[in-house]
Amino acid sequence: MATMSALFTKTSYPPHSLPKSFNTRFSPTLKLSFAPKIQWKRVRIQSGLIDPDGGKLVELFVEKSQKDAKKKEAISLPKVKLTKIDIQWVHVLSEGWASPLRGFMRESEFLQTLHFNSLRLENGSVVNMSVPIVLAIDDLQKQSIGESKRVALVDSDDNTVAILSDVEIYKHPKEERIARTWGTTAPGLPYVEETIAGSGNWLIGGDLEVIEPIKYHDGLDHFRLSPAELREEFTRRNADAVFAFQLRNPVHNGHALLMTDTRRRLLEMGYKNPVLLLHPLGGYTKADDVPLSWRMKQHVKVLEDGVLDPETTVVSIFPSPMHYAGPTEVQWHAKARINAGANFYIVGRDPAGMSHPVEKRDLYDADHGKKVLSVAPGLERLNILPFRVAAYDKTQGKMAFFDPSRPADFLFISGTKMRTLAKNKENPPDGFMCPGGWKVLVEYYDSLSLANNGKVPEPVPA
Repeated sequence: MATMSALFTKTSYPPHSLPKSFNTRFSPTLKLSFAPKIQWKRVRIQSGLIDPDGGKLVELFVEKSQKDAKKKEAISLPKVKLTKIDIQWVHVLSEGWASPLRGFMRESEFLQTLHFNSLRLENGSVVNMSVPIVLAIDDLQKQSIGESKRVALVDSDDNTVAILSDVEIYKHPKEERIARTWGTTAPGLPYVEETIAGSGNWLIGGDLEVIEPIKYHDGLDHFRLSPAELREEFTRRNADAVFAFQLRNPVHNGHALLMTDTRRRLLEMGYKNPVLLLHPLGGYTKADDVPLSWRMKQHVKVLEDGVLDPETTVVSIFPSPMHYAGPTEVQWHAKARINAGANFYIVGRDPAGMSHPVEKRDLYDADHGKKVLSVAPGLERLNILPFRVAAYDKTQGKMAFFDPSRPADFLFISGTKMRTLAKNKENPPDGFMCPGGWKVLVEYYDSLSLANNGKVPEPVPA
């Protein structure tokens, strides 16, 4: 497994024909060994932030003057109760992370996503969309909705979250969805078991009208900046480039090396003020991942200890649930950052990957994520920055870029190994992680031990 270092309305669509070849979009200052015939695309230095997909950020909130009327209307509408993960997707859609999508997918959008990893707009342009953003309902809910074209979406306490309008109900092809999203239907896929396997046999799509911004009241809402808010922050900081780094694990010094080295390279390319978007995933993650609250404590310590520069780093939470769908999902992660203003995306080894749920091997080829990003339809405007492999250099006593001429000098500390050390209260080599950050990780595993009568679950490869 990978190491830790490492608007639509119902309309007809024109034939989806893509060119037989694509220009790759890797930064010309980085070299990759996997594609010797790549013709590097020159990165254009320009001021201002990259435009959102579709040219406009799509936010789906009800106007303040209309809120009371919408709430009153919702009382008389058929209701669909949302799961926790459904609400996370409402959050994603409402803030424009999936722009230009205006709600849960109708069938045309769903099929394009499954088969093309993209959506064709009315003007003929293509935007990337690799994971279905859909809402499942069961037979009874379908029957209760009947011919109604408007449905109220409510939370577990029956509070109105949104109204779904101009709805379309269509079959939920679970097996096809799973096979095309994950490339396997093997049992044990975390998101499938959590969300799809027991869901209804129908999908309902339509335009969202969200009553209030989604809040979690967990002490972290101030970190949950919307794409619009991030764009405002980047503009305030006079950023002329934004490079995004997604993670769902604690930050170690190898990550920091990659991020600081990326900024150095962007400065060498002619940018004056590149800003890092450190963007941990904040939606659903599998049970053995470090929870968001502890990850955020650790990220704050990394900034406090000076491992990353607060003046050139924006820490925010990406609200999307995690699929662990490898090269398919990493396209979604990249596309969403375009809408937040990022024009560079750092991609590592086996992004969004996991171990095979049945066999003792990785589910995806470790290099396919970065290769797919370089040719994915609808991501042509995004510059892809592949990792250089970082490991612990025993001769220097710190994280450094791996030198293949002296492999014996390097120690690779996987995520699983890191979690095992923290669980056993063993310290990693000096220079692997800042002391404050490591202390947070040890405290997390201590809390697990207390909650489980002294027993800590064994780390699962991820």
